[in-house]
Amino acid sequence: MNTPQATVAPLPPASGAWREGDPEGRRRWHRRDTPLTLEAGGELPGVRLAYETWGRLRPDRSNAVLVLHALTGDSHARGPAGPGHPTPGWWDGLIGPGRALDTERFFVVAPNVLGGCQGSTGPASPRPDGRAWGGSFPFLTQRDQVAAEADLADALGVERWALVAGGSMGGMRALEWAVGRPARVAALLLLACPAAATAEQIAWADIQLRAVRSDPRWRGGDYHGASPGEGPHAGLGLARRLAQVTYRSEQELQTRFGRTAQDPEDPWRGGRYQVQSYLDHHADKLVRRFDAGAYVALTEAMNSHDVGRGRGGVRAALSRITAPALVAAIASDRLYPPAQQAELASGIPNADHLRTIDSPYGHDGFLIETGQVGALVRELTRG
Repeated sequence: MNTPQATVAPLPPASGAWREGDPEGRRRWHRRDTPLTLEAGGELPGVRLAYETWGRLRPDRSNAVLVLHALTGDSHARGPAGPGHPTPGWWDGLIGPGRALDTERFFVVAPNVLGGCQGSTGPASPRPDGRAWGGSFPFLTQRDQVAAEADLADALGVERWALVAGGSMGGMRALEWAVGRPARVAALLLLACPAAATAEQIAWADIQLRAVRSDPRWRGGDYHGASPGEGPHAGLGLARRLAQVTYRSEQELQTRFGRTAQDPEDPWRGGRYQVQSYLDHHADKLVRRFDAGAYVALTEAMNSHDVGRGRGGVRAALSRITAPALVAAIASDRLYPPAQQAELASGIPNADHLRTIDSPYGHDGFLIETGQVGALVRELTRG
């Protein structure tokens, strides 16, 4: 009698970044002709952004919508997983015919952020000498990332976005668009994001950064040529476990898992509780589709976020926004709590009142509650 054999997952690659020669999927690319001058000093040559689009751009280019992803997202905001796209679209419920971002009406653009790892220039990308940037990748801020996105908009011929929308890290960039380039934003949707990173948020991020950098396989960020299984997976996985707890609410975790053991394991004998299995699952998924260097670069950029820097403070910066805006908080968000969105709503001249998305899912509610988010999109874009 044959005994069924347990399936053993293959070792993850040293980096889960998209590499030249991998399936392109729906990606398109924009290359910048000149080096990008960086806010922290120096410049980044050979800048490339991967992006995806849905719908058609009108001849007058008035129907373009910019959708900006969060930390571990990418350009694949709509569509199934498949060759070149390890995960389904992260806002699939919002984008498409008849949906809030109706592709019969709008031309939706989703770029992979500068510093990311799914086709845009980042630590896994080749330097001019052909080697991966690795640990020598320069420090980026949100303003550098928006400058690269503005270059993409120029290439597409979009002078003014009908809507700029983003949540979490994407909301930080949407805010920078509206403050730094107010004439180019006709409407603004900010979800679960702050005006500036707080000490607590920087502290949570610091633990994640230290987890990655303390992994012996980090090698100062120069691990991209390593064999499968030899990347800094332990550190990146630990960072993801910690982040995942901040992304969800205590209520959801308790209701969903409680103190239940992972069948057939016994926590008193080296086994796991279900919530531990849940964290392991998310860690394993991330190390197979993401790059540790990009995680570090983007996390540091999020720590640098302060819309008031060099602009006379937050209130003065927010007063620059001319677009009609909606600001929404997730009621159960403990990473970017509603008080931070209240600050935005009170400081943006045309923001109306703070909207609240009722969700048990914590910070991730901006990705999950597409019905409530879609209602906000429709409110901003009706007419």
